[in-house]
Amino acid sequence: MSKPYKRNAEVVDHNQFPGGMQRIALGIEYNGSFFRGFQSQPTGVPTVQQSIEGALSTICDEPITLACAGRTDTGVHATNQVVHFDTLALRPEKAWLRGANTHLPEGVSIRWAQKVPPHFHSRFSARSRSYRYVIYNVATQSALMKNLVTWDRRRLDVDAMIEGSRSLLGEHNFNAFRGADCQAKNPVRRINEIDIQRVDDFIVIEVKATAFLYHMVRNIVGVLSAVAASEKPAEWVKAVLDSQDRRCGGVTAPAAGLYLVQIEYDPIFNLPQPAKGPYMINGFL
Repeated sequence: MSKPYKRNAEVVDHNQFPGGMQRIALGIEYNGSFFRGFQSQPTGVPTVQQSIEGALSTICDEPITLACAGRTDTGVHATNQVVHFDTLALRPEKAWLRGANTHLPEGVSIRWAQKVPPHFHSRFSARSRSYRYVIYNVATQSALMKNLVTWDRRRLDVDAMIEGSRSLLGEHNFNAFRGADCQAKNPVRRINEIDIQRVDDFIVIEVKATAFLYHMVRNIVGVLSAVAASEKPAEWVKAVLDSQDRRCGGVTAPAAGLYLVQIEYDPIFNLPQPAKGPYMINGFL
């Protein structure tokens, strides 16, 4: 028997909607420096979720509640966040884009909209999530990319980063790489891929996993950056992992360089797959 889900205060069967209701998936892009994270907060500070729900509620003429593939923190960006919502409003897919984007504030945009079956769920149907961390590795910081990349003036050794990252592949207890406020009950995660490349003046670290812990990617980047700067040997990464103690790790890398770039779903949903981004490295990777 399928589990019911909640649409506002109403419980709806997961396999079949009441007459006229439909589920819409959206692909979202946002600049995290405009918001206090993705998730709505009771204090009324600007969030991505609150902004999109407000825009959709206006064009649907009914309250809309979003579910997302993965919540991002304050300052973290997304090029391909995926969300879904249920509505009785009937609109062509182009109308969702034009109508909602008209009502969205600066820093967030809907890239695509598509009707999906009732059993699709942006979070629970996701097979994997990919983040990219972008380091601008030059002597002086950029005036044009403030809050979009992390600047590191040290000359970083990408080969050392790659060597250190190998010990993180596979399924491990990542307790040493999660933030103090992480609420996950189980610290075990599986990293499927870590790809590290130098692209002109940028270093791009892409991590693909089934799911992530709070601050996990930023803490991984902090550890790998210490190795790349020759402050620690490559073997130190495994020592941190094996310690299962966050105090053994390095600094948490800033939020500015982190992007949620891809959510992978079963091909049966036939969702769009735009370029991962961000824009400054599109065409190179």
